[in-house]
Amino acid sequence: MGPDARADTGGLEPTLASEAERTRARIAALERDLAALREATGDSPDDEHDPEGATIAFERQQVAALLDAARKRLAELEEGRERLRSGDYGSCIDCGGSIPMERLLARPAVRRCTTCATRADG
Repeated sequence: MGPDARADTGGLEPTLASEAERTRARIAALERDLAALREATGDSPDDEHDPEGATIAFERQQVAALLDAARKRLAELEEGRERLRSGDYGSCIDCGGSIPMERLLARPAVRRCTTCATRADG
């Protein structure tokens, strides 16, 4: 990636930082929600004898899945910030080509160009 591309992507640091901060707040809220659910149910594995057990178990699993996704998102954003510091941000990790600014603005943690992302998903 040339120096001009680095200068272009350098303006995305505030976006990455802001997204990371929002994600940290989401993680904290989900952790509180999960703790509250566990406290309310005593973290009992025997939900089948509780009339609301299936619902509570589903809620716990749903919050745990959202928490896992938020943690992964934070890791991706932090990785993006590291790539920005190292000068690799905006370059596809597969082909080394430039990732269009529109894609970076829409998905600041993106690591692949559209072509390589399509190949990786398919």
